[in-house]
Amino acid sequence: MTSPTPAPAWSPRLWGTLVVLCAALFLDALDVSMVGVALPSIRTDLDLSTNALQWVVSGYVLGYGGLLLLGGRAADLLGRRRVFLVALAVFAVASLLGGLVDDGGMLIATRFVKGVAAAFTAPAGLSIITTTFKEGHQRNRALSIYTTCGASGFSLGLVLSGLLTEVGWRWTFLMPFPLALLALFAGIRLIPRQPTPPREGRGYDLAGAVTATGGLLLLVYTVTQAQGVGWGSLRTAVSLILVAVLFTAFVRIEQRTAHPLVRLGIFRNAPVARANLGALALFGAYVGFQFIATLYLQTLLGWSALQMALGFLPAGVIVAASATRMGALVDRFGTTKLMLVGFPAALLAYLNFLRIGEHSSYPTVILPSMVLLGVHFALVFPSLNIQATSGVEDAEQGLASGLVNTAIQVGGAIVLAVVTAVVTAGASGSGGSRSGQLSGYHHALGVVAGVALLGLLVTLTGTVQDRRAARSVRHPVPDYALPEQQRVGVE
Repeated sequence: MTSPTPAPAWSPRLWGTLVVLCAALFLDALDVSMVGVALPSIRTDLDLSTNALQWVVSGYVLGYGGLLLLGGRAADLLGRRRVFLVALAVFAVASLLGGLVDDGGMLIATRFVKGVAAAFTAPAGLSIITTTFKEGHQRNRALSIYTTCGASGFSLGLVLSGLLTEVGWRWTFLMPFPLALLALFAGIRLIPRQPTPPREGRGYDLAGAVTATGGLLLLVYTVTQAQGVGWGSLRTAVSLILVAVLFTAFVRIEQRTAHPLVRLGIFRNAPVARANLGALALFGAYVGFQFIATLYLQTLLGWSALQMALGFLPAGVIVAASATRMGALVDRFGTTKLMLVGFPAALLAYLNFLRIGEHSSYPTVILPSMVLLGVHFALVFPSLNIQATSGVEDAEQGLASGLVNTAIQVGGAIVLAVVTAVVTAGASGSGGSRSGQLSGYHHALGVVAGVALLGLLVTLTGTVQDRRAARSVRHPVPDYALPEQQRVGVE
C-alpha cells in the first residue's frame, strides 16, 4: 500500500477566503444565541409584552429557517460569491439598525431581515467551500474549521451576551455590525470569482419556490406560536393542514418541473439523507436543552446572565479548541465513527442533567454535561456537514448546503416549541411552585434526550448500511465515509 501524497499547502488567499466564510457563519450563529440573555433587558427598556418579546427570537428563526432552501438554490443559480456578499451587506446594515431602534416592531423587523440575510449567507458560504476545496482531505479540513467556528459562535454567544448585557442590551445587536462590515470588505478582495452558471441550467422554479418557502415559513410560524395559542387549537390545526397542503404541492411540482428548486433525487443519496436527519436531531436537542438550562439556572438557582454564560463556557472552549484538529480525525476514522461517539456523548449529557434539583452543584452535576456537549458538538457538527455535501455535484452544492441548514433551523424551531409547551404545562399545573417547575424541566429534558437518541439511531442505521455495502462489490462504501487508510486502498 502506497503512502498518500501530501496535500499541497494552502495559499494566503485561500486561507483568507476561509477566514471570511468562517466569520460570516460565526456571526450567524452568534446572533441566534446572543439575543436570549438580553431579552429581559429588552422587555424592560422597550416595554414589550411576552408575546412580542418572543418574536425578537422567532422573527430571526422565521426568516432564517423559512428561506434557506431558496437561499441555497439562489447561490447555485445566481453565483455563490455574489449572493454571499450581498446578503452579508444586508446583515451588516440590519445589525446596525437593530441596535439603534426604539420601537419593538422595528426591532422585530430588523431581526427578520437578519434572518433572511443569514438564510442566503449560510448555504452560499458552505457551497463556496465545497466547490473551492477538493473533496477529501482538503475539504474535510476546511469544513471542520468552518463548522466548528459556527458551533463556537453559538456556544460563545451566550458568554458574549452576558458580558455585553451588563453594559447595555443594544451592544448585543451593534457588535456584529463592524465585524460583518470587515468580513464584507475582506470578502470582496479575497473570495475568488467563480464561473457564471450556464444559462441553460438556470431555469427558475417559481412555483416550487413559492410553495417550499411558504410551507417552511408557515411551519416555523406555527410551531413558534403553538405554545401560545395551544397545540390543540383550531388555529394550529388549520395551519398544520395548510403546511401539509403546501409541501404536497411542492413535491408534485418538483417531480414535474424541468428545473426544480429541490431535485428530490438528492435524497436517494443515503448519507445525505441521514446527515439531514442527524442535523435536525443535533440542533433540535441542543436548542431545547439550552432553553431548559437557561430557565433553570436563572429562575431556580438565581444565577445572573453573566454567571449563566460562564457556566456554558466549557462547551464552547472545547468546540473552539477542536477547530483545526477535526479534519485529521475525519480523514482517519470517517464521519460515521465520529458520530457514533458524539451522539452518545450528547445523550449522556442530557441524561446527566436530569439529576438537577433545587440546589445542584455546578462541578458535580452541570459541568459534566457541558463537557460532554462540547465533545458532542466538536465531533458531530463537522461530520454532519461533511456528509451532507459529499458525493454531490458542484452544481447542487448550494442545494445540499441549504438542505442541511434548513434541517438545523427547522429542528431547532420544532423541538423548542415542544419543550416550551412541556415546561409551561409543568409550571401551570403546579401553580408555579419550585418543585413544579423542576418537574417540568425534567419532563422536557426527557424530550431532549429522546431527540438525541433519534440522532444516534439514525447514525447506527448508517453503520449497518455501510457494512452491508462493504460486502458488496457493486456498492462500495462511499469514499468520504471511509478512514484514510481504507480510502487509499480503494483508490
